[in-house]
Amino acid sequence: MKSPLFRIGLLILLSFAVCATTRAAEKHPYNANDWASLHSASSVAVAPNGETILYRVDFGGSTGRENHQWWLVREDGSNTRRLALPKGFEPFGFTADGTALYGAFRSKATKNRAQLAVVNVAGGVVHLLTHLPSGIRSAQLSPDGTRFAVLADPHTPDPRAKIRVIVTNPETSVYVVKANGKGGAWWCPSLHDIQQVAWSPNGASLAVESSTPKIGHHFVRSSIDVCTAENLRPVAKIDNATSGIGWIRSARTIVFLSTTTHVLTPDHVWTVAATGGVAVDRTPALHGSAVGLSVDPQGHAWVLVAHGVQTEVDEFSGGALKPRYRWPGGVVEATPVFPQVASARDTLAFTVGDPTHTRNVATVTENGKLRRITHEGDRMLQSIALGPVRVVNWKGPATPLQGIATFPAGYVAGRRYKFLVLPHGGPEANDLLDLDPLSRLVAGLGYVVLQPEYRGSTGYGSTFLNDIYQHFGDRAYEDVDSATSFAIAQGWADPHRLAIFGWSAGGFMTAWTVTQTHRYRVAVEGAGITDWLSFIPTSDISQIDYDARFPEHDPEPFLKFSAVQYADQVTTPLLILDGTADVRVPTFQGRELFILLAEKKKTVKQVLYPGSPHFPVLWQQRISVWHQVSAWLNKYNP
Repeated sequence: MKSPLFRIGLLILLSFAVCATTRAAEKHPYNANDWASLHSASSVAVAPNGETILYRVDFGGSTGRENHQWWLVREDGSNTRRLALPKGFEPFGFTADGTALYGAFRSKATKNRAQLAVVNVAGGVVHLLTHLPSGIRSAQLSPDGTRFAVLADPHTPDPRAKIRVIVTNPETSVYVVKANGKGGAWWCPSLHDIQQVAWSPNGASLAVESSTPKIGHHFVRSSIDVCTAENLRPVAKIDNATSGIGWIRSARTIVFLSTTTHVLTPDHVWTVAATGGVAVDRTPALHGSAVGLSVDPQGHAWVLVAHGVQTEVDEFSGGALKPRYRWPGGVVEATPVFPQVASARDTLAFTVGDPTHTRNVATVTENGKLRRITHEGDRMLQSIALGPVRVVNWKGPATPLQGIATFPAGYVAGRRYKFLVLPHGGPEANDLLDLDPLSRLVAGLGYVVLQPEYRGSTGYGSTFLNDIYQHFGDRAYEDVDSATSFAIAQGWADPHRLAIFGWSAGGFMTAWTVTQTHRYRVAVEGAGITDWLSFIPTSDISQIDYDARFPEHDPEPFLKFSAVQYADQVTTPLLILDGTADVRVPTFQGRELFILLAEKKKTVKQVLYPGSPHFPVLWQQRISVWHQVSAWLNKYNP
């Protein structure tokens, strides 16, 4: 006979089991409300004492723009507190003594133009440091903490801008001002296409990275200069795009990212002597892509390196990359942030993410590993049923390929599901092994989703990246379509219920795909290129990474991969989504295809979002996008 104590214990265990089952039953698939409500955290700056980290918490809502909160946390994750900063103030970092934050401030008093300002960490009034006519774009504190380098347009705004827009290239120059707001002056005013600057260790000079602007140039060239209050010294000319810049080796060398490819996406680490000379590619055999660079005041160069769909932070030292920091099962989202003054403790803070957690802040433990010190989104995610995510590999038409497969909650192996292939934008970019909202939303409808890293993606070396040049419509298309064939072969995808959805370059891939094959039952194209002949000159940035030839000399290369040329071939129901204020892929791209398909009595629908740029910034529009997508998928791929 069982004892009363045994029966009580059994009842307790049963009650726990019932509660666990109830909690599991209460979970729901990822939906639009989750997308708009989930909180994430990103590291912003480290205080000079090396002990306190400033981070930003982001989340959406039912209406309006993204919400931002500003928080402080100690390096070990303790003593978290939210800052009560004045409305309109966006902090960039800490001042030299750590008692205040500097950043951009907008208000009616500044005519809604961002100006450099300082606010005490403990709260208080805003102290403006600049009154520049067009406002500022960014600011960087010098290593000695005495000055700011401010990037800004030096021109006075057009007083009639409300009734007209004079088309010209935007200009960016460098303005240097003391930490108290006095003694401001434009340095090296002949430089007006600046992309980025970096203070020398002694705070006397700036390394300046400039690039040719869009209008007036059918090529991209970059220059590196050293700028002081008195003079400008050219250092190097680079016949390609560049990004990131800093000083290493006791200020004897300038380091930056560039490339030898046609596709204008920096992917290797380069250096040049600070006194001038020929820039050298220091990572010619890199089996991945260098996609971010920052240099701390101690001269350590930190490089974000993509290896496939995962990223790590390497240190560039001794002319080579040395792996330093990884986030297991996920990604490091960017290079680390660190104190900006040279006398500060050498502390690093990271932003990390993975498929089952939102972005959060991490620091380095004593054994050199990363640990998460914020936990935004964790509590809410406990009520969301997320299916498994896998990194998958297959043999493509010409080269091995990789992708990220996201499965619906409750996925059963061996069962075939509705399937959606989701090509990324860029096109020179890659999908990351993190909590991807679009993949999770589609999987929440019961789909298996595959994000293919087609030729042209970063993370797989320069040859793979460059393979897309003049071949977006055949090589990349073949790779994306092979992902669908792979999913069918794996037994995940029902070959009779296939879908495709992409945005920007992924939108091009969607529009192009439905002109080339009839295997997909439904398609959604967001802000996609449909006519390369008109797109390349009208986008707001240089897009000759697709094809640098002049279209007026021979339009055929630009027309042969334009979906509008093959509109009569489309049989797949196509939803087209565009923002009316999109200058990256102008709205007429979607309208042109929509009109041609409508004339041919195809199943097509276009939805425009008033005032929206390349992707909506207002949450009511983002949620509407998803409602349109889900309704279209449900209607034509039930």
